[in-house]
Amino acid sequence: MNKEHPNMAVLQRLDLSNMEESAEVIADNFVWHYFNRELPELHGDYHGITGFADFFKKMAGKTGGSFKVNVISTIPMGDELVVTHVKDSMTLKGKPIKVDAVVVWSIADGKIQEAWDIPAIHSVRVLEV
Repeated sequence: MNKEHPNMAVLQRLDLSNMEESAEVIADNFVWHYFNRELPELHGDYHGITGFADFFKKMAGKTGGSFKVNVISTIPMGDELVVTHVKDSMTLKGKPIKVDAVVVWSIADGKIQEAWDIPAIHSVRVLEV
């Protein structure tokens, strides 16, 4: 992880569990893009910090509050983009699962402008209970 890249410092200040505190690094016109054919009810663009928080509230509701983001790696790409590899864990349809995803963040002027959440739907791992 390149901690010296200025966009890494912006992303490190993002706290998904405290959106109020994260507001200082989220642009007013921020857009979170989500597409997952396995969860079509969550598809769409979520606008601003309120929309961003709403996405995670919907995900928590869909997974009975079990949704967790586990960051594996974060890599800056050029002057604007940062790519984060995560392994999300959750209980979905009564089954505990883990799924890889990448989030591509667009960061400019010290604020997160836009993000694309891209889950790997073909390699979801159902955990043995």
